[in-house]
Amino acid sequence: MYTIDTHTHIIPKHIPDFSKKFGYGDFITLQHHEAGKAWMMQGNKRFREILENCWDAEVRLEEMRAHKADMQVICTIPVMFSYWAKPTDCLELSKFLNDDIAATVENHPGKFVGLATLPMQDTGVAIKELERSMKNGFKGVQIGSNINNLNLNEAQFDEIFAACESLNAAILVHPWQMMGQEHMSKYWLPWLVGMPAEISRAICSMIFGGVFEKYKKLKVCFAHGGGSFLPTISRIEHGWDCRPDLVAIDNANNPKEYLGKFWVDSHVCDHKMLQYVIDLVGADKVMQGSDYPFPLGEAVPGELVRSAPISDQEKEKILGTSAKAWLGL
Repeated sequence: MYTIDTHTHIIPKHIPDFSKKFGYGDFITLQHHEAGKAWMMQGNKRFREILENCWDAEVRLEEMRAHKADMQVICTIPVMFSYWAKPTDCLELSKFLNDDIAATVENHPGKFVGLATLPMQDTGVAIKELERSMKNGFKGVQIGSNINNLNLNEAQFDEIFAACESLNAAILVHPWQMMGQEHMSKYWLPWLVGMPAEISRAICSMIFGGVFEKYKKLKVCFAHGGGSFLPTISRIEHGWDCRPDLVAIDNANNPKEYLGKFWVDSHVCDHKMLQYVIDLVGADKVMQGSDYPFPLGEAVPGELVRSAPISDQEKEKILGTSAKAWLGL
């Protein structure tokens, strides 16, 4: 079955020292400390060790063959968003990252599809980079679950969503800047607890804020199977029903009405959860997504779907057809 992995991350092998260039901040640099390995450095602190499959397209292609993936959707690593930076500086960084992705796509026709990163902290600048990226062959963008702690329903993001709808740009919402992470640094809790909650925060904000009502053709995918939103949708609906004075103030529609109107990836780590997600949103709104090449991602991309006790028709949709609709391929 034709397979598109819709959730993978990539980074340039060499990154300028933007902190030195701009004179502030802890912009990410790479410290290549041995062959095929590099530390992502956040200022003087080690953020994460990555391997060459994070920057080397040839290595990725070899692993894609092993994983039976025909195509990857590639986007930056969320820590690179740098929404905290000055907009013009974030724009320069975004262009650098996007140009590297564009080159990877161009050098390997039919194997990669690019999602751009935008300086979301400035609406006008973000739209210009969105337009430039779409003209440069990108199929959409990846954005954070919040922008400097602002939820995605804030009015300042409306023009960006309108531009995405107009340009038929797919949107991948990825968790970042996890709420409360400063209070739960032990046990990797920001990644295990905070990330699922962040995605639910983003979905609820967009539903209750009326984003999907304003932009009915918006093509949004939420990472990690929609996080904790789908497992708690009945609680969310109950809150909407019992306290409309708090929940339904900007959108009177039942949140369950939006099931099937956005996409989620398949990275849910469990066959029963995959079936539950399919039951809620439909196989045509679930897409193979592995979070490759990170350890918390799917160990063997695509294996969960291929080994699931679901129909071949559902597998075909999740592995490829759903992604084609999302990306406009």
